[in-house]
Amino acid sequence: MLSPFEWTIAKRYLLPGRGEAFIAMVASISLVAVMLGVAALIVVMSVMNGFRAELLDKIVGLNGHAVVQGYGGRLDNWQDILKEAKATDGVVSASPLIEQPLLVNFNGRVEAILVRGMVDDDLEDMKDKVLIGNMDSLHDVTADDDVSKVAIGSRLAQNLGAQLGDTITIINPQGRSTPFGTVPREIGYEVSAIFEIGIYDYDKAFVIMPMADAQTLLLIGDAVGMIEVTTRDAEEVGEILAPLSNKVAGQAIVNDWRTINASLFEALAVERVAMFIVLSIIILVAVFNILSSLIMLVRAKTRDIAILRTMGASRRSLMKIFMTVGTVIGSFGILAGLVLGFVFLFFRQSIVNAIQFLTGQNLWDPQIRFLTELPSKTDPVEVAGIAIMALVFSFLATLYPAMKAASTDPVQVLRYE
Repeated sequence: MLSPFEWTIAKRYLLPGRGEAFIAMVASISLVAVMLGVAALIVVMSVMNGFRAELLDKIVGLNGHAVVQGYGGRLDNWQDILKEAKATDGVVSASPLIEQPLLVNFNGRVEAILVRGMVDDDLEDMKDKVLIGNMDSLHDVTADDDVSKVAIGSRLAQNLGAQLGDTITIINPQGRSTPFGTVPREIGYEVSAIFEIGIYDYDKAFVIMPMADAQTLLLIGDAVGMIEVTTRDAEEVGEILAPLSNKVAGQAIVNDWRTINASLFEALAVERVAMFIVLSIIILVAVFNILSSLIMLVRAKTRDIAILRTMGASRRSLMKIFMTVGTVIGSFGILAGLVLGFVFLFFRQSIVNAIQFLTGQNLWDPQIRFLTELPSKTDPVEVAGIAIMALVFSFLATLYPAMKAASTDPVQVLRYE
């Protein structure tokens, strides 16, 4: 704690006089540098956290936490495995799924797609992702309907030029065998819904249809491709599904979201650590400005320090005064950085759009970034850690100037005064 005397001197040094404008300018630069470093670190770490959380939410939300996949991409005895999966402790839900890469044709334009055959409950879960149309019409097919109905991703609809009510043709190269060879199977489907998941690769490829229609298209009878499993905790999926993996060994293999998307999430983890280290160095460089401004302040106030010493000020008091000055500069920089970081995160998409408009460059290409918008997820513990780290750096930067001031010899300084 500072005494009234020490606090008065510290406030005086925090607001240098007219003849000390250069010192004030350096101190201001120090504050701004800390502010920018803290803000940059908060923004980048929040965006990285948001990127991981959004990817995990969208990928897991669509594919579940794990899949039990048959060898050769086919499960014939899937009913028994489904019962085993539902009976596993920690499993919240399990459902059969068909997922097969095929081709689609519309008005002469051919695109690669990923056909997903889903049960009615899973189709219901897709309703909140529909942009236009109705998912109910997929499984409410009547005898009067000429063609079955499907839902397609928004990007795929753009690439094909297909709209609601159009009929697209899905091509299965593994068609029926004839005396003249294998004839690809081509079936027309009416587009009854257009959805957007938010991950570019999914929105440009997925065609969703009822399970029975997918089985008919692929000529697999009652078989399915895999069983989708959701657990109580995505982070513990490996431990939860270990018993199931042992039970289905030899019939199928269990792959969780970490295995399926291993390269993507490992790259995110490495990039997150690298960015934290780099931006922490930026804060460290900013703190060196506090060190330099305090050294200049001590040199400028050498005579004042000597007079204070002759008036009875102790070395401890002088150290506390200059340590307070540097720490206050760092603290104000940290607070300003927190405010700037949160403001930037709040308006992040508007800022990205403005920069894209001014530069003419596409800074957030969904084809590269996977997500359609810049994500953000702020971790309070992480923000507190950043603030504490910057405060510790600022405090350490005050030690040398404070000790230099405390070691001032008033006799030497005032000898010729």
